[in-house]
Amino acid sequence: MTKYSQIFFDLDRTLWDFDRNSTETLTELFFRHNLDTSIKNHEEFISIFHEVNLELWDLYRRGEMTKDVLRVKRFQISFEQFGINDDSLAADFGDEYLEISPKKTILIPHTKEILDYLAPHYTLHIITNGFLATQQIKMKNCSLDKYFKSLTTSEVVGHNKPRPEIFHKALSFVQATKDESIMIGDDLEVDILGAKKYGIDQVFLNRDQLVHTENITHEIKSLIELKEIL
Repeated sequence: MTKYSQIFFDLDRTLWDFDRNSTETLTELFFRHNLDTSIKNHEEFISIFHEVNLELWDLYRRGEMTKDVLRVKRFQISFEQFGINDDSLAADFGDEYLEISPKKTILIPHTKEILDYLAPHYTLHIITNGFLATQQIKMKNCSLDKYFKSLTTSEVVGHNKPRPEIFHKALSFVQATKDESIMIGDDLEVDILGAKKYGIDQVFLNRDQLVHTENITHEIKSLIELKEIL
């Protein structure tokens, strides 16, 4: 056994496959709203959306955009790239996306296997920049909620990763110490360097094999490699 007893996971792109679940949802909505009559390639639309969404989420993390604006703005901007200026359509897309996407159940490879392996030996937690209600739906529909003792969201705490306040709140809530805790996530800046700055060990899930020069505790390419660490 390691020195750790408390394991904190990121959710999106670490356990829940945001990209594949989002793509499925966007494809459904694209054809439901007959966008194929004005946009030739639905894959191009989805690619544009993901780029826009990343940019706006970065603004949200920095406190420069509210969640209510984010939910609609990402579709307004995406549609504008194809000459579509329809605020009503963007609002409908935003509502339906949030209704459908969290109910998707595609997980990152080996998620259930590694959680089954860890759960008997460690206390597991989630720290996420996502919205509370949305993340709860994801976890329930994928049967992930049974593995985790706590769910800490930036929406509730009022601070986003990589700010130290969200890590402090997550640990304080379950009375965990820094020495016994470790953070696992896919985002080098948000999850890993945020945890490092706060003072807890980290595991970088580097599925895309991002090249970097950061000095971090552990780095893996697949969740299954956690068996070699924990």
